[in-house]
Amino acid sequence: MVSTILESRIKYLRGNRVLQGSMVAMVTPMKADGAVDQAALKGLVEFHIEQGTDAIVATGTTGESATLTFDEHVEVIHSVVDMAAGRIPVIAGTGANSTQEAINLTAAAREAGADACLLVTPYYNKPTQEGLYLHFRAIAEAIDIPQILYNVPRRTACDMSDETTIRLSEIPNIIGIKDATGDLDRVANVLEKAEDSFILLSGDDDTGMEFMLRGGSGVISVTANVVPAAMNEMCGYALSGDRAAAQKINDRLLGLHCKLFVEANPIPVKWAVAAMGRCEEGIRLPLTWLSEPFHDDVRGAMQQAGALAISV
Repeated sequence: MVSTILESRIKYLRGNRVLQGSMVAMVTPMKADGAVDQAALKGLVEFHIEQGTDAIVATGTTGESATLTFDEHVEVIHSVVDMAAGRIPVIAGTGANSTQEAINLTAAAREAGADACLLVTPYYNKPTQEGLYLHFRAIAEAIDIPQILYNVPRRTACDMSDETTIRLSEIPNIIGIKDATGDLDRVANVLEKAEDSFILLSGDDDTGMEFMLRGGSGVISVTANVVPAAMNEMCGYALSGDRAAAQKINDRLLGLHCKLFVEANPIPVKWAVAAMGRCEEGIRLPLTWLSEPFHDDVRGAMQQAGALAISV
């Protein structure tokens, strides 16, 4: 049974397309010893609000959710929600390969006041499509908060089919999907067959512009950590259907779209954010700091995009 409060939140986020545009998959800043840096976290939240980012995704893949303890995961969500103070939607990454753990994290995010949750397909254990459907349905039925599916088979070894996504779109508080497959043909298929207000978000910066031009609502972006204003502007043009204007900006960002993945995300983007002076050189094992041979590659992409000038 969907509560009246939840119905209102779904209408706000889903029907009114509030979740659109450039949504940053925000890094979790850490000190050199690996401790979460709350002061830097607040600085990043303010930076994104000032630069026009449309929503913040906290504790996702880029936020190193896999290396945070449960308590730290919840603490970061609480902190970002409190720091944002209602000025920008906050989406909390709460996915897990254990259905019960995902329920527990989603409940904690709801308690913290997150606007929605982002739930990655269960990694490592390779569920069937029916298992995926039942997993996400169980979370949606357990916790009354808007939920966004997240399909990123390159990292999870699990690819959720369009058919499963379309089935899940019928559940009221499953409001959309972050598709990081890079397969643009999926956009039209899901748009045609899913519930009318179901939101499609790209999770792949390299194809994000085209994803929006084909009907997607926005991009949950790694690149936005480095050039939030440019990503916001590009998304605005793409959503309005102005291909030429969007392409002009996106051409400047292509280097970042590529070079921020020269090593596993979030290694390069944390190096870039540190190079901008917005966090210390902190990351957690088994992740390591960006290898020296790639520094010039990432720095060059930042300069091409104007990122270093933004930080001055």
